[in-house]
Amino acid sequence: MNALRLATFVVALAAVSGAHAQSAGTTLGRPVGPTRQVDPKVPQPGDGGKIFPLNSSWVAVSLNGKPFTGERPSFKLDDQLRATGFSGCNTYATAAYPLREQGLAVGPFALTKKSCDKTTMAIEQAFLVALRSSGKWDIQGRNLIIQTQNGGQLVLERSL
Repeated sequence: MNALRLATFVVALAAVSGAHAQSAGTTLGRPVGPTRQVDPKVPQPGDGGKIFPLNSSWVAVSLNGKPFTGERPSFKLDDQLRATGFSGCNTYATAAYPLREQGLAVGPFALTKKSCDKTTMAIEQAFLVALRSSGKWDIQGRNLIIQTQNGGQLVLERSL
């Protein structure tokens, strides 16, 4: 009978310890919930910088003052810092990392290999170069403005 009482006591003690650990925000010494650390380079609310527009979709308006015509390139950014979109002829995927002081770094592209006419391919190339050489970003109204490292400007408008 003493073994049964001891087993019941151990089970009750484990249940109380588990409940206490969960109320303290840990389970078996590990935090409960998401464990991904906040990237200190990404501007956070309250630190004076604008918030990088994660989970947003954009359509290109102009590049260096020249408007895009026809089927315009797009830029979609998720909360895992993956950017995808249409570049004028092909679709692309890349990583886009916000940096301190509204900087932006865009990684190498993975592209489909569709071939289009020369004009469309030139527009696509210019769009991808502008994204890849991005330096700073800003939000002005409904527009995402990306300043390139060589002084160019890519303007994108928020889309649905």
